[in-house]
Amino acid sequence: MSVNKKLVIESEVGTMQLDKVKVMEESLQVFDTRTGKLYPIPIHNGDYIRAADIGQIAVPEAKYLNGEAKHMNGDTAPQIARPLRILDNGYQHTACMESSITYIDGQRGAIRYRDFTIEHLFHDYVYEDVMHLLLWGHLPSTQQKVETRALMAEAAVPPKSVVDVISAFQRDSDTYPMILAGMSAFAASDSTISATRHQQKPMFHGSLEIADQALLRTIAYIASTIGLIYCHKNDKVFTNPEKDRSLIGNLLLMMGYTDPKIEQCLNKLWILYADHEMTNSTAAVLHAGSTLCDPISAVISGIVSAYGPLHGGAIDLAYEAFKQIGKPEAVPVFIEGVKLKKLRLFGYGHRVYKTRDPRAALIEELMQEHRDAVHANPLLRVAMAIDKAANQDPYFVDRGLKANADLMGCFMYTAMGFDTDMIIAITCLSRAPGSLAHWRESL
Repeated sequence: MSVNKKLVIESEVGTMQLDKVKVMEESLQVFDTRTGKLYPIPIHNGDYIRAADIGQIAVPEAKYLNGEAKHMNGDTAPQIARPLRILDNGYQHTACMESSITYIDGQRGAIRYRDFTIEHLFHDYVYEDVMHLLLWGHLPSTQQKVETRALMAEAAVPPKSVVDVISAFQRDSDTYPMILAGMSAFAASDSTISATRHQQKPMFHGSLEIADQALLRTIAYIASTIGLIYCHKNDKVFTNPEKDRSLIGNLLLMMGYTDPKIEQCLNKLWILYADHEMTNSTAAVLHAGSTLCDPISAVISGIVSAYGPLHGGAIDLAYEAFKQIGKPEAVPVFIEGVKLKKLRLFGYGHRVYKTRDPRAALIEELMQEHRDAVHANPLLRVAMAIDKAANQDPYFVDRGLKANADLMGCFMYTAMGFDTDMIIAITCLSRAPGSLAHWRESL
């Protein structure tokens, strides 16, 4: 549509002819039948419009008051235009920010971090490389790895106050509240974090050097908290981190895992969960961060979100179902219960992907590599039986319901010997750099 082209618009008020209307090359032309006005709404990058442009569409308030607006004393009030609003429950059709970090094409089944395909990163790099890529937009040099490892290792040594907080819980307590308590204790021990709420000038906005150090400490605090929780729940001795180890290497050291195969597996698996664009938990991090709070508080908001049953918490519910089913032979009865809507199958289906999640094939590579450990686990034998039934039953096939990559990845944690109640906590750690990359981008 070109500039000055004559438009003929059919509406409920009749046919209108509008001459010399400025029409943009990439735009929506919105005709408001209430006022007879035409609004050009620019389309940016071919796939989005700005809500502020919709907000310019307005109508005098008096139109909805059956005449003139009045003050309480009866005097005529000034005319106020009521801007048009957009209602989008669940934000299914709304983008809340522009970002250069992660791109997901749910129609084609593609994921890119900073323009690197997920397949390329999975096969040619390790998680430590991807963490740097997400946070700072480039792959790290050897020196940058050394410096980052040393900073995080130093921060991950827990002060006595944090150890005491975790030790105060019963050993069989839920992991979720223990994480919140541990992270809060770390926040109280960090002078920069504490100062954030006691100065008028923003601590991190416009101060990326301070922000970078704080976000790395935050990641280290999560790892240390998880290590402390795991050791406390299993009555193990906590081992302090070492400065020459990666984040994953130190997490396993703090938890007491020594098998190098586990670190190799997580170095690949965590790449698949390092970021996933604007998830509920990432949005929670940004929502909290928009108040100028510290990164620990922002990440705690994300963890709270991640544990919800309709987010990461679905993993716990899926595993509870595996335990209740008990053995592969009982799966057919469970599947029939799901089809009759008497039972619910958590961890199947995904709102983003209209085709296969590209992470699924990469997880299958890991599962094949560790197939003996996968098939040896009783819970995973049940999970595999469910997956086989779902892939063959028309009820699931017709609805495109497949095990999503979030659930499939958890099978690897189980195969590696991690306790079920630690899985969501560990996945929160793997996602934290991605969420904090978005937080940093907002600064």
